Amino acid sequence: MRFIDREDAGRRLAGAVREEIRDDVVVLGLPRGGVPVAAQVARVLGAPLDVICVRKLGLPGHPEFAMGAIAEGGVRVVDHEITERFRVSDDAVQAIEVRERRELTRQAARYRQGRPPVSLDGRTAVIVDDGLATGSTAHAAARCARARNASRVILAVPVGAPDSLDPARLEVDGVIAVMTPPDFHAVGTWYEHFGPTSDEEVEQALRSAIPGDGRLPTAGPVVRNAVRIPAGEVTLDGWFDVPLEPRGVIVFAHGSGSSRHSRRNQAVAAALNSHGFATLLFDLLTDAESGDRRLVFDIPLLAARLRRAVDWVRDRPETRQAAIGLFGASTGAAAAITVAAMPDSPIEALVSRGGRPDLAADALNSLRCPILMIVGGADGPTFAANEFASAQLRALHVIEIVPGAGHLFEEPGALERVARLATQWFDRFLATSTVGARPLPTSTW
Repeated sequence: MRFIDREDAGRRLAGAVREEIRDDVVVLGLPRGGVPVAAQVARVLGAPLDVICVRKLGLPGHPEFAMGAIAEGGVRVVDHEITERFRVSDDAVQAIEVRERRELTRQAARYRQGRPPVSLDGRTAVIVDDGLATGSTAHAAARCARARNASRVILAVPVGAPDSLDPARLEVDGVIAVMTPPDFHAVGTWYEHFGPTSDEEVEQALRSAIPGDGRLPTAGPVVRNAVRIPAGEVTLDGWFDVPLEPRGVIVFAHGSGSSRHSRRNQAVAAALNSHGFATLLFDLLTDAESGDRRLVFDIPLLAARLRRAVDWVRDRPETRQAAIGLFGASTGAAAAITVAAMPDSPIEALVSRGGRPDLAADALNSLRCPILMIVGGADGPTFAANEFASAQLRALHVIEIVPGAGHLFEEPGALERVARLATQWFDRFLATSTVGARPLPTSTW
């Protein structure tokens, strides 16, 4: 089993990392080849991406063979068993270090372009490379992360030599590897395509990453429009909130008979607005209908009305060219999945909060857009419903658990966590695209 390329390796590694780590994470790629892998991990975790610049100290006459490594902050790791075996003097090691330190300084300046390193203070640092052979550079990177006050340091690699993955020797709190083949030989042998990564590719990955503090760019003023949306025999009231230059538009599907007045969905919409997304909050049911519990669970009816609202948004001049996402809560999540799974659906990303995807079971296998399913850690029935959906989905999907939260996310900080996760998800899959601009990912983590 081999990886297609570094992006494929990153996607497969991301699934393993997500199973193990749910802390406040910063993903750190080792330039250059580790950065494309790290970018995929950061995207799935919704975490900031940065680099730790490291340079191998190659054995004189055999530069591909590491006798040590250096990292930012003056970190230096030397394998004295190797230097003694090959009789490499301290002066020779120092000369090689001076040369490599110059290149390390150049890399750091180019990649960061004046930006400070992402703060690791009190956070979990996940160090990512495209593979681990001797472990020298990973060891140096771990020491660098420790020096920057990371609370935990985890090494994550797609493939590694079994005898090089000892956490104690690497000075890390844990190691995550997709493959540890006994016949390791070299990192490149486990990739079908293992060409060199350019400085430009590293810079592009860092430019498109979440900023180091986890916050996304803020928008200017947002204009609220009270609107009425025709939906067959009824007209549905809504609020259409639009920044000056929307980065995308999110249509909300409320659940359990709720409406545009939902305090929870308004909070999430406000967070999305502040980061440049237009939002439509509207009533899926009229006042007369909302008391009928049968209609609350009438997913085909709710989906038909939600699709009318999506088409309405597509016709608005403010958002005609914007990519569209859906945010569904409870039964509204089932309606959102049903709409997103339609053959002609324009939906490019989907977030479910405390959703009931099991009520859209027939649509799960047809869904193609990426879906984030946010579930409260204390909401066992909803988690079971989302686990059921995960087994049916072929689209890229992530279940994110908010620790201690119930179905309504009323616990301190829970709703803020929902808003942050949703904003990061739409920023990843929606903000840079327009309708029909690119194919949708279909991988499953």
